[in-house]
Amino acid sequence: MVHLAEPSVSAFGASGEVKLAFALPAQEISYPLDVHGDPTALQYAWIRVGDTALSTASQPLSGDKVSAPSEAGFYHLELLKSGQRRSVEGLTLAVLVPFTEKEKGMLRGYRIGTYLAERMRSKTPPPEGFLEINPPDVELAITKHLKVGDFVNHDQAGVWPSYAAVNPKLLDKLELVIQEIARWHGDKAVADIDIDVHSGFRAPEHNRRVQRAASDSQHQYGDAADVAIDANGDGRITAIDSRMVGLAVEIVELKHPELVGGLGIYTTGHSSTNYVHIDVRGRRARWRGGG
Repeated sequence: MVHLAEPSVSAFGASGEVKLAFALPAQEISYPLDVHGDPTALQYAWIRVGDTALSTASQPLSGDKVSAPSEAGFYHLELLKSGQRRSVEGLTLAVLVPFTEKEKGMLRGYRIGTYLAERMRSKTPPPEGFLEINPPDVELAITKHLKVGDFVNHDQAGVWPSYAAVNPKLLDKLELVIQEIARWHGDKAVADIDIDVHSGFRAPEHNRRVQRAASDSQHQYGDAADVAIDANGDGRITAIDSRMVGLAVEIVELKHPELVGGLGIYTTGHSSTNYVHIDVRGRRARWRGGG
């Protein structure tokens, strides 16, 4: 019998709500598990999300170290013992397409463009790799409130697979911001709070065409998201909501200095342009803007 197992609490980030782990192909990673029973002779394999057949050969499970599949995609962990199988629920593994596969601005036929660090020294290094996203992956939950589709590049519509860089620290920070806002409402509202991601990942090729975008925008690295949250719960997105989200970001950064980053508060008279830029660049930056 394969005993029930689930990812350890530490696997879900400080917020407890991150549902996506990241790895490069065949990389050994930490995947802490709580096994309810005797783990002796347990083996593991990976199964691609949406499939039923195992995607990899089984290997002995020893400690918290596992080897990621060699092909990019989204996977669930499967435990095996004595011919029986049991899926581990709650945490998806994203195997990235390595940045080193990018050639002359193209990644597997998808137009990424060129990062500044590829032309100039002392610039932010490019991401290690990119999510490979196909249409069935768009609705895949990556946190309690976010899905893969929230980070798809707003360019090259209809081109699949699409590719995106996403920093797990950003996912954690966004969920902590939602939790802070919910705390102001007595925590009861956390499940009802929606987050609208106006802009997640931007490929450098796309970013250079975005009006007023920074030339080395954090969006290119998967470190940033522009979001709108109805923070006061009145059913509208107004300047007040943007300021409340900004306050929540300040509080989260005080509690979690490892998530420090940029905060841009954008307020206008139109709901579509009241939003907040949140990133995890590793240093404090603050600004205000209009639509």
